[in-house]
Amino acid sequence: MNATTSYQAIIASPIGPLGIVIEDGALYRINFLSDETTLQATDDEPTAQVVAQLQHYFKQADWHFSLPLQPVGTAFQQKVWQQLQQIPLGEVRTYGEIAWTLGSGPRAVGNACRNNPLPLVVPCHRVVAANGPGGFAGQTQGRNLSIKGWLLAHEGVTL
Repeated sequence: MNATTSYQAIIASPIGPLGIVIEDGALYRINFLSDETTLQATDDEPTAQVVAQLQHYFKQADWHFSLPLQPVGTAFQQKVWQQLQQIPLGEVRTYGEIAWTLGSGPRAVGNACRNNPLPLVVPCHRVVAANGPGGFAGQTQGRNLSIKGWLLAHEGVTL
């Protein structure tokens, strides 16, 4: 999504502003936004529920999301995202482990993770490389990797 994306809300979080997109009453996308982004409140109920549940997660890592989701992706991406939702809080899986489960390759799993439209709710941050943290949101260093580290630490994971 780009600068012209229409968000139903933009909220502050410990990892920076998050843009929330709802379509047909379901969570469609969560975007990490720059620190300079202006926050935007919401007055519609589906978005308010997403905001409340994200705030609960940031206060209490063992919060279980209960939201209608509408992630758009290929059939393979959908399979990967379903696998991500099976990773328990406080645990990680490697790209290779997920690939083995799906009869695929680690790189394909990494690409599906990179294209996850619902980070946090579909916990792609719980997928790591065999020899370290791997990447996050398409980056292997910088802000996105710091976000991944924060999320894993918040959930009690040390690498």
